[in-house]
Amino acid sequence: MTGAPYLIFLDRDGTLIRHIPYLCDPDAVELLPGVRDGLVRLKEAGHLLFLHTNQSGVGRGYFTLEQAIACNERMIELLAFPSSPFEAICVAPEHPDAEPVHRKPSPRFALEMAKRHDATPDQIVYIGDTPSDLLAAQAAGGLGIGVNSGDGPLPDRLKAQGLEAVFPVFDCFGAAVSHILATDLDSTKRDTETP
Repeated sequence: MTGAPYLIFLDRDGTLIRHIPYLCDPDAVELLPGVRDGLVRLKEAGHLLFLHTNQSGVGRGYFTLEQAIACNERMIELLAFPSSPFEAICVAPEHPDAEPVHRKPSPRFALEMAKRHDATPDQIVYIGDTPSDLLAAQAAGGLGIGVNSGDGPLPDRLKAQGLEAVFPVFDCFGAAVSHILATDLDSTKRDTETP
């Protein structure tokens, strides 16, 4: 891939680590297969990585923001990079019924990072296992790429919302990374945009 680097926003639970409902125990964090290798490939290609995770358990009072951050830190430890692979991390703690700030599908974090890195919306890519991840990308003017490795079949969840033809979905993180590295994403985005 040539041209400007992509700003790649990564969901956490069900995308990078095994999905556990309301995860708050760092000892339970488990990387999904192929994740570290996929992140290495993206970084070696020059792309910028960001972590964007909804953690409504904080807003619901199930656990603290500090516990959510501790799980992030454990994941980064398991990834075993020389330093964090992420340019920035956004933990969105809002309850689903609260006014969204950074909670996906809000595009706010992506747009803030695009401004900080002097990037355009068409450089924004989200990889995630839920419709809200992919809709955040769409709302930011970028591309959403699904991975069917989380809580429930993503194709079925997209179909229920009439979105099955909008977002590509891959069985694993490595396949999604290969798609990014091998595809003209600008063309893909144009082809999959809804009217």
